[in-house]
Amino acid sequence: MAGERAAPQDLWALYLAFNRLALQGFGGVLAVAQRELVDRLGWLSRAEFLEVLAVAQVLPGPNVVNISLMIGDRFFGLRGAFTALAGMFVLPCAIVLGLTALTGQFLHQPLVAGALRGMGAVAAGLILATGLKLMGGLKANVLGRSVSLGLAALGFAAIALLRLPLIWAVLGIGGLGMALAWQRLGKD
Repeated sequence: MAGERAAPQDLWALYLAFNRLALQGFGGVLAVAQRELVDRLGWLSRAEFLEVLAVAQVLPGPNVVNISLMIGDRFFGLRGAFTALAGMFVLPCAIVLGLTALTGQFLHQPLVAGALRGMGAVAAGLILATGLKLMGGLKANVLGRSVSLGLAALGFAAIALLRLPLIWAVLGIGGLGMALAWQRLGKD
């Protein structure tokens, strides 16, 4: 897979790519990750990105951290995994710690609180836009677009409307999705 696509030239290019990715995302790096890794750098196709994202969601920890580890490992092994992870964390952590030290006393101000709420809305919109952009990759999914969208709607209803605990929604709907995929793969 990786041999057919563009690849980072060296560890420094990998570090800079994930550093740029982390510095662009505020409250949601996933949308930026898709744009950078698929559209801008061409290191992954949309279908490959969906596969990596699916694995990242199953693993413990933040999705984008898992993605950085998998992409780094794909191109440079263990050194690449740690390099990509460093790109995600080193400079962004320094910036966040610095800003926290400077602005901690202003968080109770209505203007600052409103700005943070607005940034949350932007992050939610970015995640929705990424989902819509990646929907084309569902054509190649073993379940197909309609079943995948049905499972997504079921997940939304279970969590947002019925207020089921996340663990039960993931286990139930995720288990249903895996069973359907296993059944379809068995027929092929």
